[in-house]
Formats: sequence, C-alpha cells, structure tokens
Amino acid sequence: MELVSHHSQIPIGLAKLVRGGGQGTSSDRVARMMISSAGRRVGLLRCFAESASALGIDLQIVACDLQPEWSAACMLADKAFAAPPAESAGFIPAMLDLCEREGIGLVVPTIDTELVAYSEAREAFAAIGTQVVVSAAPLVGMARDKLATARFLEAAGLASPGTADAKEFVQGRSNLCFPLLAKPRHGSSSRGIETVMTRAQVSALASREAYVVQEYLAGRELTVGLYFDLAGKLRCAVAHERLKVRAGEVEKGVTIRIPELERMARGLGTVLEGARGPLCFQVRLDFDGAPSIFEINARFGGGYPLAHRAGATFTRWILEEWLDLSCTANNEWSEGVVMLRFDDGVFV
Repeated sequence: MELVSHHSQIPIGLAKLVRGGGQGTSSDRVARMMISSAGRRVGLLRCFAESASALGIDLQIVACDLQPEWSAACMLADKAFAAPPAESAGFIPAMLDLCEREGIGLVVPTIDTELVAYSEAREAFAAIGTQVVVSAAPLVGMARDKLATARFLEAAGLASPGTADAKEFVQGRSNLCFPLLAKPRHGSSSRGIETVMTRAQVSALASREAYVVQEYLAGRELTVGLYFDLAGKLRCAVAHERLKVRAGEVEKGVTIRIPELERMARGLGTVLEGARGPLCFQVRLDFDGAPSIFEINARFGGGYPLAHRAGATFTRWILEEWLDLSCTANNEWSEGVVMLRFDDGVFV
C-alpha cells in the first residue's frame, strides 16, 4: 500500500487536538490509532482528537480508504493509506501488515462492508498488539442481514415490523399487506429502499439482488446509540430524533429521553451477545409513542457527533479502555441538544 502523508494540510486547530493539545500531555503516553474506511468521517476524527486532548494523550490518528486522496477524513489525519476493497481477500492481510508496520494499537471500523472481516480477524489483530473496536462475528453477521435482524428481534420479543424475504413474499408465503418497504437484505445508507404497492414491483427488485419486504411504519424516526464496555456491559443508551435525513444520515437532529425507548434499549442490551464498543439501532414511534425497532448497526452511527456533544462521549471511553485508564462511561447525557449539519470542504 502506498503511503499518503498529509501533515502539511492539517489545519492548526485540528492538528493540535490530534497531537494532544490538552492539559497534562506527556511524551510517555503517545498512542496511535486508525479509522478504517474513513471517507467523510471528519466529525468522528475530531471527536477522537478532542477526547484524546481531554485525557492528555498524545494521539496520532491514521486513516485509510480506497482512495485516500479523495477522502476528507484522510486529508485531515496524521497519515493516510490506500486500502483494498473491504470485501476482497486481500483486505485483512493488508490491514494486518499496515497495523504492524505503523505500530497501530487501535482500529475503528466505520462501514458495514468491513465489519464482518474485522470481527472474524480480531484474534489475528490481537496477536500483533492491535485492538479492533468491533463486536463478535455472529452479532455483526446478524446486524448486516436485515432478514436475520428481523428474526432475532422477533425471537427476543422486541417490537419490530413484520419482515419477509422478497422472493418468498412473491411466492405467496407471507401475509404482509401493502404498502411495504422493500430493502436490500444487506444494504446500508438507505441504498435501494423503495415503497412498493404490488408483487410485480417486489419481483423486479428481487431479480436484481437479495431483498426483504417490511411492514411500513409511520411515525417519528429515532436512532439510539449504544456503548458496551469491554466486558459486554451496556453503559450508555443515547437517543436522538432524526428530524431530517439526507443520503441515509441525519442532517438535523435533537437528543431526547423517552422512558419506553430506554427500557427497550436495556432489553436489547441483554440479548446482544458479544456486543463491544459502539452500536446503534433505529426505531419508529407510532402515534401512541410505542417504539418498534427496524434496524441494528454494529458500528458508530452517522449521527454520533450529536451524541458526543450531548455528553455521550463514546470516543473517550474507547480510548480509556484501550489504554487501561479508568473508564468513565455513563448515561448522564443531556437532552435537547440540537445538531444542524451543513456542507463544508477540505482544500488541498
């Protein structure tokens, strides 16, 4: 892999944070981590940098992506590297080589397509002294598969919309009623989601790739971010309402506390075996306020920076556990914090 270093492009304020500009920084606490498939995750990079600064840690953030020269987060990292496609056979060997060569002690995956590979290779990374922030492979596989997720939620007795394999639905092996949402079984970022009204529409979609059909839910949409410590204990559940969404990510949102939703989060936390680090789930609240889970993601949600600003500092807690510091994870985040995203640019 070709090294792409961007030290000269880092804005002074962010560079200071990345390199540990907080009080108490000491040279014997240098750490190096990597954000994998960094893409546009500048907000996540800044959260890690700010958390390291608050802890007095000299943190170097490495980033990788398919084309790092076109990644805003890669341009703002201390170093950036090109990586093979996450689903290719060469992905994990390349990442192991990079981590060993660059002395990377912590890897944070960010996209669904790489989670399975990383989860299955956790022991290989541990053998070279690298911790990967990812849940156990069976959990990751379930969350990656919308049909498996629906069956998991049903078995756990957690409210969720009726869901069926699209081909089975076309064959008449399901009693779901229109209108329905059709979703790629292994999709993400709202890719390929359509509202369907006929079996012919479902059949056409299912002929292209694996699809599921799901009962249409009306009502408010929320995301609940979850933090599990290294022992698998749920330490925080922070909810935000998705007031406006663009390209599958929240553009306008506000943190909110809803008792029934917090009970649901605790219930989900007891059945997610092998959960570690950040996860999130998405829900709809019906007109009576009853929540229904329709998706689980075994990674940082796109709206994490909102949770971070509200006090649910997952990035700090990850660094604390990685570096054997006292973990301060808690559920004392603030309600009513608003995020209004806007377009910005990195200029090279």
